[in-house]
Amino acid sequence: MFTTRTGGFPIGFRRGWSDWQKDLDALVAWAKENGFAVIDLGSDADEVGKAVQAAGLGIGSADLRDWSGFLNPDPGVRRAAVEKNAEYIAAASKVGALNYFCVMLPADPKRPRAENYGYMIESFSELVPHLEAHGAHVVIEGWPGEGALCCTPEGYRAILKDIPSPAIGINYDPSHLIRMGIDPIRFVGEFADRVFHVHGKDTEIFSENIYEYGTEQPPTFGKTHGFGWTTWRYTIPGHGEMRWTKAFQILKDAGYAGAVSIELEDENFNVGEEGEKAGLLAGAAYLATV
Repeated sequence: MFTTRTGGFPIGFRRGWSDWQKDLDALVAWAKENGFAVIDLGSDADEVGKAVQAAGLGIGSADLRDWSGFLNPDPGVRRAAVEKNAEYIAAASKVGALNYFCVMLPADPKRPRAENYGYMIESFSELVPHLEAHGAHVVIEGWPGEGALCCTPEGYRAILKDIPSPAIGINYDPSHLIRMGIDPIRFVGEFADRVFHVHGKDTEIFSENIYEYGTEQPPTFGKTHGFGWTTWRYTIPGHGEMRWTKAFQILKDAGYAGAVSIELEDENFNVGEEGEKAGLLAGAAYLATV
């Protein structure tokens, strides 16, 4: 079974969208045959989690349902989102899903950030008792989509202060931090005790392109990268800037007991079934050495 050299964390991957990954039985069989320990699922963990569990694999995380509903200006929509997800958590927890992945994306990103932040705090405060009842966590990923909250230390620090329950946690994905220019090692040092899941994804920075184009404007003639932009691109672990050994040591010292799941978004490997399998295996093999 793949595990990291530092910390001995089990290694898995996030289920993708390509055709070969839609056949869950085949995907689970391939994962097990190739030494993966966990699979991250979508918002259907209550339906498919039993098959993963039966194969002896763990569920690294499962997506929450209807993320934007939590940050909707309509109180009725927010209430419905809490109720829907509370039912989902109760069902999915029975098959081993205890980390619930989400990105804090508002329904209306044009509204003032402080207003959307208030909706988030209200909704997730109401969800916390349902998470606590099952020993589960929300794991917030800092993908910097339009209007997204909890992408930066400021955002994470605020929600962890305003909702102090340990049911509110972090999906540590250093690729987004690197892309934004935030030190991923300093970040994990500050927030390690609230990290409950890790994405094995890296980012390559093109310093020459930063000089050529800057970071604020798209190029007129320069090319952009798949799963990236002109000045950066997401990669498998080991092909970017991340200091994985240092991060894993910090997590180990903090008592981290979760997994590391490769989220495959790399233009060099997202090229059909053969390429994706090669990317997952290469990423896992690298993480096993650090």
